[in-house]
Amino acid sequence: MHLPLNALRAFEASARHLNLTRAAEELHVTQTAVSQHIRKLEDRLGKPLFRRLPRGLALTDEGQALLPVVVESFANLARALEKLGDTRPREVLTVGAVGTFAVGWLLPRLRDFQAACPFVDLRLLTHNNRVDMAGEGLDFAIRFGDGAWHGTHAERIMDAPMSVMCTPALAHGLRTAADLARQPLLRSYRADEWAAWFEAAGAPCPVVRGAVFDSSLTLAEAAAQGAGMALLPVRMFTRELRQGRLVRPFPQELQRGSYWITRLQSRTATGAMAAFCDWLMAQARSGTDELE
Repeated sequence: MHLPLNALRAFEASARHLNLTRAAEELHVTQTAVSQHIRKLEDRLGKPLFRRLPRGLALTDEGQALLPVVVESFANLARALEKLGDTRPREVLTVGAVGTFAVGWLLPRLRDFQAACPFVDLRLLTHNNRVDMAGEGLDFAIRFGDGAWHGTHAERIMDAPMSVMCTPALAHGLRTAADLARQPLLRSYRADEWAAWFEAAGAPCPVVRGAVFDSSLTLAEAAAQGAGMALLPVRMFTRELRQGRLVRPFPQELQRGSYWITRLQSRTATGAMAAFCDWLMAQARSGTDELE
């Protein structure tokens, strides 16, 4: 069945306003034109779509059934036209990110990036802070450390202070740093973190015999499942803290490095690279760590 586009647009506007005058003003036509479009549509369908009231309109059952289909169709059409109207060629951007940053900070913001930079075809790879940018064909690598990687240009995204985290059950009864000696102290591949944290807390470091993990993601999950105490970057685990899966029994933080966006010094920046870097830094400056 052929349904005229103008009639469908008149129906959608009238159904939204439930008023022919306001629908006509929105569509920049006369009220008579809107009324004629609707009547033609009703004649074509063989069913009334509105009940005419003294002070406006009311949808019939048939009108209520048709409205969401028409609204969704116009929305799909608008999205398709918007994509066609973007004359910029799509650019592939390959980014490697340390897994903790990718899951804890970047993924919740990807929808915003896609909306802001629709011409960028993002390819996201994860790693455990060890990358071969040339060998893996990366435009950028997001890494944790001091920013000093040979042959790369590094721009600091954010600091990442670390804090002791554990389940609420394990946190019960902890009063001082010395109480941690009774708990398993889970470790990352950076072996000196616990010693540095205890030094900052002004307490002697016990013998550390907890399991060793090569990723803060698995370290955090082990802590959330009650395996022991973990030192984790706070800004990457705000979701777990908000949900109550993890808690911070002590306020003491340890600064051991920052997150950086890096590229090879020999790599010429593309439009996609510039767009991603600008967006990333703006998001980091906004300081919105807790996203719903």
